Amino acid sequence: MLHATNSIDPVENVFARDVVGGLSADVKTLPSRWLYDERGSALFEEITRQDEYYLTRAETSILRERRRHIADFVESGAILIEYGAGAGVKTELVLAGLRNPRGYVPIDIAAPFLAETSKRIASRFPSLWVRPVERNFLDVFEVPFDSCYGGRTGFFPGSTMGNLDAIEAKTLLTQMGRHLGDDGRAIIGVDLQKSVDMLLRAYDDSADVTAAFNLNLLERINTELGGDFRLEQFEHAARWNEIDKAVEMHLVSLCDQCVTICGRTFNFRTSETIHTESSRKYTAESFEQLARSGGWRVAEAWQDADRLFGLFGLIRY
Repeated sequence: MLHATNSIDPVENVFARDVVGGLSADVKTLPSRWLYDERGSALFEEITRQDEYYLTRAETSILRERRRHIADFVESGAILIEYGAGAGVKTELVLAGLRNPRGYVPIDIAAPFLAETSKRIASRFPSLWVRPVERNFLDVFEVPFDSCYGGRTGFFPGSTMGNLDAIEAKTLLTQMGRHLGDDGRAIIGVDLQKSVDMLLRAYDDSADVTAAFNLNLLERINTELGGDFRLEQFEHAARWNEIDKAVEMHLVSLCDQCVTICGRTFNFRTSETIHTESSRKYTAESFEQLARSGGWRVAEAWQDADRLFGLFGLIRY
């Protein structure tokens, strides 16, 4: 395998800075956003099709069954702004149900996925103007609207809100408020608390797709930063954090070993882990408290028949 040069400067390269900083900490960690390169994004879409991964099925059922309610919540002629657009499959369901949507702004860090999603949405909805934004949605940036006027609705489906800690979630909610304006609305997906066994199976499927998704982060470090991780010496693990009410994903070192990245060496003990993602689970009450911290209040709440997942319609207060 060809690796990138070891001369990458962690000060100038954001990915390198996050990797070097995260692996230098007493408790090793890597930001979950780096899981989503082109292959990682494709693997995540495959995860959503696994039997154990109930989240996408539950959310899709809400979008289908509550289609009219969602259209009533989003005013006619709206501009839909999607944070972390990914493949945009659920977006098609929303756009198809809205009344005369005018524009769509997908925001995503994975450029190839973003281009493909934008092209497909523009083809499916030819009267819609589409303006993709290649950014991390936690960055500070402006959203393009051209001369198109209409109400703005933010769309943040899936359970990505659960990947954010309290500070990050407040940052995103505040930024959404800036993008959407005082009259803006938002629809946010939230995975609800349920049995720990069901949660852990969703993040450690029997086909090992989630394991491949997690380990791909080490492959990305090897390819882009000249790392020398041996993937066979790490394994994926999903763990429940009762205090944070979160499923955590870890990469567990199977032996004592050292890894070199950007000319720096990092030591791993047997069973030491790299924490790569947390997925927090909410109740309706705890999510409403979170929304209020960012200047929003819950105006609508929709759940699937089994009450596994929630979609919340937010307005400014």
